[in-house]
Amino acid sequence: MDSIELKANIRTTTGKGPARVLRQKGKIPAILYGPDTDSVLLSVNVADLEQTLRAGRIGQLLVNLQIDGYQPSVVSTMIKEVLRDPVSENLRHLDFYEISMDRKIKVNIPVLTKGKSKGVEAGGLLQIIRRELEVLCFPGEIPNAIEIDVTDFDIGDSVHVEDIELEGDVEIPADVNFTVLTVVAPKVEVEEIEGEEEGEEEGEEGEEEGADTDAEK
Repeated sequence: MDSIELKANIRTTTGKGPARVLRQKGKIPAILYGPDTDSVLLSVNVADLEQTLRAGRIGQLLVNLQIDGYQPSVVSTMIKEVLRDPVSENLRHLDFYEISMDRKIKVNIPVLTKGKSKGVEAGGLLQIIRRELEVLCFPGEIPNAIEIDVTDFDIGDSVHVEDIELEGDVEIPADVNFTVLTVVAPKVEVEEIEGEEEGEEEGEEGEEEGADTDAEK
C-alpha cells in the first residue's frame, strides 16, 4: 500500500476556544502518539485531510506526516481515529499513530467474497459472520481486503479462520478457529417444516379430543 503525504503544524494551545479558532481557519486539531513517541499536539488543513481520507479506509491508510518544526520532519503514521460532528459531519479531531515500517502492526481488513456459490444457486443463504479480520503484518504489506472464492460452496459448507491463506508475510493472530462465513439452508424451509409440525400437533390434539368426547358418550 502506498503512503500519502500530509502536512501538519505543531500547536501550543488547547481547549474549545483555540480549537474553534483553528476550525474558522480551515484547520482542525490533531494529536500524534505512539509506543515510542511522546504525544504531540498538531493541526492539519481540513481540505488536505478530506482528500487523504478519500484515498482509503481509516485504519489502513499510511500517512507520511510532514510536521513543520519537528524532528524528524517526516513521521510514518496511520490515522487511528477520526471525530466528526454528529449533525454536520464536519471533521472535528483526529489521531495519528506513529509506526515503524520494519515493525509488524495489527490492522482490521474487510472480508469480501467472489463468485456465486452453488449452495446459493440451490436456494441457500450466504452468511458472512466476520466482515473484518484482524491481521498482523508490516505497514507496507497491508492488504486491501481478504477475498474468499465461494463458487464451489454448497449448503452446509463454511470457512474457518485457519482455512484462509494470505499472501506475503501476513498472518491472522487468532486464538480460536472461528467461523468466518457459511452457506445455510433457506429460512423459508425451516418455517415451513415448523408450520407442518404445528399443524400435525394440532391435528393430533383434535383427534384426541374427539376420542375423549366419543368415550364420554
